[in-house]
Amino acid sequence: MRPYVHYLLVAIVAGLAGTAGYFANREMGTRDALHENSATAATTALMALRLPDTEGSIQPVEQWRGKVIVANFWATWCPPCRKEIPDFVAASRGLGEYPVQFVGISIDMADKVKAFKREFDVPYPLLIASPDVLGLASGFGNAAQGLPFTVILDRNGVARHVKLGALNQSELEGKIRALLDEKS
Repeated sequence: MRPYVHYLLVAIVAGLAGTAGYFANREMGTRDALHENSATAATTALMALRLPDTEGSIQPVEQWRGKVIVANFWATWCPPCRKEIPDFVAASRGLGEYPVQFVGISIDMADKVKAFKREFDVPYPLLIASPDVLGLASGFGNAAQGLPFTVILDRNGVARHVKLGALNQSELEGKIRALLDEKS
């Protein structure tokens, strides 16, 4: 093969690779924007929730706007959920003097959640939700709608941290304290 043909082929392949990379990055940016729009819609839906607590009183999530909101989706039948709740209880008590509101959104039966609240001495509201409320998780990137699932909103109501799986007390407090230290 003649040298100029070889160089021409290398240049064509490099040009095609560069063009493919450009379009792949452009597509990835679109996906990020779509994910951001989806998370914004999910945050709006989360803030609009009005669910009964363990006493049957309707609690609008919106009432806690202005605080860091730690929304934890869980269930009494979920072993990792049961394991992480003591850390959430400890973090809630440890941050009690700060503008932080923990709220448990349980995909469960009210009587089971009420018994769980007594057993674990949970100091924050536990709200009772139907399984369709877990659909919000998809908007935050949890397409499988797995539990436990936690969304931490800053004081402006923007989702800043999302975690599928258990959070321990130090990780949880670190994320919350970082938001408390930010200037609004």
